[in-house]
Amino acid sequence: MTIDNRIEVVLIDDDPHLRQALSQTLDLAGLKVLPLAEAKGVAGQLSRDWPGVVVSDIRMPGIDGLELLSELHAQDPELPVLLITGHGDVPLAVQAMRSGAYDFLEKPFPSDHLLDSVRRALALRRLVLDNRSLRLALSDRHELSARLVGQSPSMLRLREQIGALAATRADVLILGETGAGKEVVARALHDLSGRRNGPFVAINAGALAESVVESELFGHEPGAFTGAQKRRIGKFEFANGGTLFLDEIESMSLDVQVKLLRLLQERVVERLGGNQQIPLDIRVIAATKEDLRQAADQGRFRADLYYRLNVAPLRIPPLRERGEDALMLFQHFADEASARHGLPPHELQPAQRALLLRHSWPGNVRELQNAAERFALGLELALDNSAPDGSPGAPIELVSGGLSEQVENFEKTLIAAELARPHGSVRSLAEALGIPRKTLHDKLRKHGLNFGDSHGPADESD
Repeated sequence: MTIDNRIEVVLIDDDPHLRQALSQTLDLAGLKVLPLAEAKGVAGQLSRDWPGVVVSDIRMPGIDGLELLSELHAQDPELPVLLITGHGDVPLAVQAMRSGAYDFLEKPFPSDHLLDSVRRALALRRLVLDNRSLRLALSDRHELSARLVGQSPSMLRLREQIGALAATRADVLILGETGAGKEVVARALHDLSGRRNGPFVAINAGALAESVVESELFGHEPGAFTGAQKRRIGKFEFANGGTLFLDEIESMSLDVQVKLLRLLQERVVERLGGNQQIPLDIRVIAATKEDLRQAADQGRFRADLYYRLNVAPLRIPPLRERGEDALMLFQHFADEASARHGLPPHELQPAQRALLLRHSWPGNVRELQNAAERFALGLELALDNSAPDGSPGAPIELVSGGLSEQVENFEKTLIAAELARPHGSVRSLAEALGIPRKTLHDKLRKHGLNFGDSHGPADESD
């Protein structure tokens, strides 16, 4: 478990009277302090992004101040450590300063000396973390571009929003269709945040049976219900210090939604059958493919939970709105698949590029990745060109071969796709395709297509 980032000063001294006095001084100055009697385990509880400083006595049983300094600087050499010394420890303190200690305070020292040193150390710590954030932001731009491929305006905006939200403590609601990449976005938010060294726990609420969802999320104590023979740590508790990604949140029952709302508001979890409230330091990222506002209006989702989650929404655009991103993504996944299977990469031909751009991608990135894998393996692809509203369209076939063959296939696909749309007459179909009726008849015959198959008998009267 990590020390909460709200703590500004970790104070370590085995003398209870001095520890209480110093803690009170810091507290009265408006600083959040965590007083501890020993240094054991402290280094393991401080992350590299912890924004505070450590004040420690040198002479302590077990791990002394110098050993603590060494442990802390092994994981973060820029963490300010202030050492408290007795008169006889001054040579040791000077040695510690040479080893990287920020300052040392010789007993007895005035309160304002302690406060002045702590405040200067905190200001330095903020500067160090700000510089790290700037360096990370530069590298994160490249990392985000590699994870969320695309140059459409909607994807540029999404990457910008992720970069801005990742550094905050805000919970996030991700909105997106099936296969749009909601978990990829959630993982990016975690990896680019100060919680990157903590756990990332992903759970699909829609895949959990109603009988086990509360136990999975909140955990349970022995005897909480029939079959509960031992304690179980729930996903929220397991994610402590990190991020919990909760997909398909719309599928949760109203009873579970009440508990989730309480957890988000109070940041505590209570295991089923238990009375202990366990404090949590987690970020919750929820995701849904539904309109939760509409679900709330229909009574299927709690309105108070919707408003609590909707503070920082992120919408992932469906692939059909991303233009040529589909081509970039397709080639990216195809190249990855070729490398994975030890095959030479294939370049998309003009007719194939046109077909990919025309496809509506009802399965979004997941569907495209599957199609790219087949393309890399040299297999013929047939894509279900369903419209966004779910109405069926003509299948799209991606074929290899010479230019003439690809052009023929492209022409057939375009005509078949238009045939799948409602047309009252051959004339209407010909006008939609921009060709004379006679030419249309010739091409229908050439490609083995028939207007009457999908529209009934042809009406030639108009």
